[in-house]
Amino acid sequence: MNNPTQTYTYPEVTQWLQKKGLDLYGSKFKILEPDYPIIHKLIAYFLKDEPTCHQYGIDLTKGILFAGPIGSGKTALMNLMKCLTSAEHKFYIKPCRDISFEFIQDGYQIIHKYSIGKLYHAEAKLICFDDLGVENNLKYYGNECNVMAEILLSRYDLFISKKIQTHITTNLSASEIETIYGNRVRSRLRAMFNLIAFDKSTPDKR
Repeated sequence: MNNPTQTYTYPEVTQWLQKKGLDLYGSKFKILEPDYPIIHKLIAYFLKDEPTCHQYGIDLTKGILFAGPIGSGKTALMNLMKCLTSAEHKFYIKPCRDISFEFIQDGYQIIHKYSIGKLYHAEAKLICFDDLGVENNLKYYGNECNVMAEILLSRYDLFISKKIQTHITTNLSASEIETIYGNRVRSRLRAMFNLIAFDKSTPDKR
């Protein structure tokens, strides 16, 4: 299977992803059966399987907010989902921690860089901000800035005006997002994203 499409069954695509995971992450990588419901939601979304997405209550016009405990495999799974997407839906994964370091180095232009959907990768107007919540409020020349809050508010404007999607992975709960980023950001996230979440009891797979 070189490029799985909707002609394949979900167990076949899951098996294909398992093989890709072994290639990317080595012999210890394993998709666990309890995670199949989560995996199948992601497959449905990234293969744009409209009937299945409708069944799961997933809106294909929105992005994915993928939440779950530390070590549950969110980043690895999003990397695998990149293998399923068509060229027009390819996305670039950017750690929020790296963005915070870029802000310290280059200042407010970093907010603009990740807000307008024009990055150094051709496909990067679609971004997955990885590990939202690990970055801190930062100061640039003495001015404190919640960098990711500003970027997400700008990405919301991009979503409304140009239908450009954003994806996020995070360990945070909805209430924690509101505490860190404010009520305005939380309300925008509800409009921008489908929530797909591991159960809080999901074990650390690292």
